[in-house]
Amino acid sequence: MKDIMARAARIKLVVFDVDGVLTDGGLFMDKDGHEYKMFHSRDGHGMKMLLATGVEIAIITGRTSTVVEHRMNGLGIRYVYQGQRDKRVAFNQLLEQLRIRADEAAYVGDDVVDLPVMRKVGLAVAVQDAHELTKKHAHWQTPSGGGRGAARDLCELIMEAQGTLAAQLAAYLAD
Repeated sequence: MKDIMARAARIKLVVFDVDGVLTDGGLFMDKDGHEYKMFHSRDGHGMKMLLATGVEIAIITGRTSTVVEHRMNGLGIRYVYQGQRDKRVAFNQLLEQLRIRADEAAYVGDDVVDLPVMRKVGLAVAVQDAHELTKKHAHWQTPSGGGRGAARDLCELIMEAQGTLAAQLAAYLAD
């Protein structure tokens, strides 16, 4: 765990996949093809707290959904890349735009399509219910499954490693 905390302490950017990471991977569609996704509210709050500490957050997903756009806008996440067949392209653009190195980034995935980016970052994270090959290539695995608190797990790990978690939580304990 000491190595994981050292990796987490260096993180300036966290990139999340969506389906299977911020959701449980289920795809709900009505008869007209309108898509619905369920996000966990604690994941969203963890992401907001992490943003407040100065760590950037981005989304890179293979699918395109207006639901994702609305959710990320609501959370204040500015970097949203949808419809990415090769996630490395968007990831490299992010690194250049934010002027950070790959070892200063974390990536959270759940399936083999996430491996090309996961293998480049300083902290590769697999959600608890990820594909076995994805878990094999992760530095750390979240205690919670995708869409069930995995994003919050990572946000709190990074804030703990960077010494910012107590301050974020203290605001809720003040009189």
